[in-house]
Amino acid sequence: MKKILKLSLVCAVLFTGSTYAIDGNEDFNLHVIKANGKLITFALNRVQKANLAIYDKDGSLIYSETASGKDGILRTFSLEEFPEGTYFLEAEDNVKKVRHEIKITDEATVLSAKAISTVYKAGYAAKNTSVAVR
Repeated sequence: MKKILKLSLVCAVLFTGSTYAIDGNEDFNLHVIKANGKLITFALNRVQKANLAIYDKDGSLIYSETASGKDGILRTFSLEEFPEGTYFLEAEDNVKKVRHEIKITDEATVLSAKAISTVYKAGYAAKNTSVAVR
């Protein structure tokens, strides 16, 4: 039953793709474009290829895809079939992985504009940071 529910949720995720660029100097920022009922639209600035995944609150993978675009990535997800609760959207490229919270209620779906976590991969450092070693 649980597998059928997850499969139906994955099938319910509607996505559209396009190339999209947002002004700004930051690399790999997720920008919430709009939320309309149970639809969320977001863009990844200056990212040509990224892995997108949606997890439930228990950490189970519900949906994943590899997205690409010339100057950025624009995606819209329909979460109408998702039950109320908290979910997480992860976007990962070759430099870092960011995690955003998705809250679903009967009235609306809200994607957090600020990342709840950011993890840089080995070999890359966050901008404007310094580490002193003695």
